[in-house]
Amino acid sequence: MKTQSSKVRFIGLLYLLVIICAGFSQGYVRANIVVPDDAALTASNILENIMLFRVGLAADLFAFILDAIISVMLYQLLKPYGKMLAMVSSSLRLLAHPAIGALNLLNHFMAYHVLSQAGYLSAFEPEQLESLSLLFMDAHRYGYLIAGGFFGFHCFILGYLLIKSDLIPSFFGWMMIVAAIGYLMETFGDFLYPGNEVWLAWVVGLSAALGEVELTLYMLIKGTKNSTTQNSEI
Repeated sequence: MKTQSSKVRFIGLLYLLVIICAGFSQGYVRANIVVPDDAALTASNILENIMLFRVGLAADLFAFILDAIISVMLYQLLKPYGKMLAMVSSSLRLLAHPAIGALNLLNHFMAYHVLSQAGYLSAFEPEQLESLSLLFMDAHRYGYLIAGGFFGFHCFILGYLLIKSDLIPSFFGWMMIVAAIGYLMETFGDFLYPGNEVWLAWVVGLSAALGEVELTLYMLIKGTKNSTTQNSEI
């Protein structure tokens, strides 16, 4: 037997770890190493901070593995309030990060692998390898955006289910819908209206803080509005 609140707190703990790992990798590692439109400086930053760059990849991979666990647990938690929607929501989360996001890490890896001076890369000039490295980082950014589209729809459905379930105050469900709008604005805005990347990044950062961070802290600290005991199916 497990209390519903203990399950929710555990999901909150995993979600907090995901936020910390992904925030470190995206908000610190890549933000401080990748210089848009400057292949030479980006390559220099990667080589001078190679261990940090690798740790950033590992942090992302760890976050995506945790996200797979969170997806299953959210389905188990919310299926009594709409089994089909809970399955769709969790499937979108699985596709966003454990699938697309994890595969997209190949671009992160290749960005420093082409600078590794492997013998078979000797056919390329150093400037060409630097350009290839930046190209892989650009590909990684676009892969992140594609994953964000799936994640945005996940957040929207998750917010609806949280409101419907009444497990936590409906405010947090509405904030997840706000986060969903932010993710979708960034993904479709960057692809359809290039040149607006900076302010759209601020939009998604703020909306994610209002939605995901607040929800995570509530789940971790409070659990649910009312502690109920249910048979564990996890």
